[in-house]
Amino acid sequence: MTEHQLSQGFETLAIHAGQEADPQTGAVVTPIYQVSTYKQDGVGGLRGGYEYSRSANPTRTALEECLAALEGGARGLAFASGLAAEDTLLRTILKPGDHIVIPNDAYGGTFRLFAKVLTRWGVEFSVADTHHVEKVREAIRPNTRAVWVETPSNPLLGITDLTAVAEIAHAAGALLVVDNTFASPYLQQPIALGADVVVHSTTKYMGGHSDVVGGALVVAEAGLAEEVAYHQNAMGAVSGPFDAWLVLRGIKTLGVRMDRHSSNAEQVAELLTRHPKVSQVLYPGLAEHPGHDVAAKQMKAFGGMVSFRVAGGEEAAVEVCNRAQLFTLGESLGGVESLIEHPGRMTHASAAGSPLEVPADLVRVSVGIESIDDLLADLQQALG
Repeated sequence: MTEHQLSQGFETLAIHAGQEADPQTGAVVTPIYQVSTYKQDGVGGLRGGYEYSRSANPTRTALEECLAALEGGARGLAFASGLAAEDTLLRTILKPGDHIVIPNDAYGGTFRLFAKVLTRWGVEFSVADTHHVEKVREAIRPNTRAVWVETPSNPLLGITDLTAVAEIAHAAGALLVVDNTFASPYLQQPIALGADVVVHSTTKYMGGHSDVVGGALVVAEAGLAEEVAYHQNAMGAVSGPFDAWLVLRGIKTLGVRMDRHSSNAEQVAELLTRHPKVSQVLYPGLAEHPGHDVAAKQMKAFGGMVSFRVAGGEEAAVEVCNRAQLFTLGESLGGVESLIEHPGRMTHASAAGSPLEVPADLVRVSVGIESIDDLLADLQQALG
């Protein structure tokens, strides 16, 4: 990233960082280099450092440079999925016998990775309420190598004070890893707040159109970035060129989309707080949310995710999901279309019976960018 780029605004970087016009044709959009191997100019004479597309591909390079610019990191790395990114990072920074602190409110797939995969490899983990800083401090052990945080968290929309947790982690000689999927770099930049690594499921807001699966890491320090890049190549779960191109295309409109997602979600949350069949609304933009002040300090706006608890219990919550029409019943989030789901039976089923089990009466909505009056009307009829 050039010194000039560092002074540019977010939306400018989203459109231009890593995406200079093609030198051969002048194409203003990065081409899809759908290629597996590259002609070498003599043995070991690589053109632009490209030899094989698992190691590097020009379309993926453009995405990775853009990701690094948006998050303010030393290097970005693009993967086949968010979990592929997480797995590569964890196997880079951890070894058997190491310990990691994870949040008590996290994506079910992340918990499954820790509980069902890494523990078999000899990695220990402790669950802490990262929304209370002292709980993180209490969970630190002599062999703690990292603290893992989601903020806002999935699906309970909890907020973690990143600056405070970074100080605790670093004092213990541990890394702070932040899953920034819910906020996106437009709303929150964890590296500026002390994070060492930022994780994304680019499937979500970065891609933004429910047409691609991908993941990313942005690493703050060049040395650690080199280690992660080595493992990315050695393990091979990289983003394909067309997938990288789709995410890159989505990023161009990330800022304007997040503005609409956030404004729509605020109005959805306001409607839900007034509805007699809703017992609790979980949205950091609400003044009564326990993390509201921290979120206001470290986020540009409060995002497009809203969760709420239905007064009638689990079956009533399931019925709300089934009755929704404009809100599509489905997993995932962050697309231009609104989605609704029952976390306990869908995205977080893998956390059942664990400290991360979610309330049975919980509904999670990913608020899209449709006309807000239509979204509000659909929720009104779904709630009955």
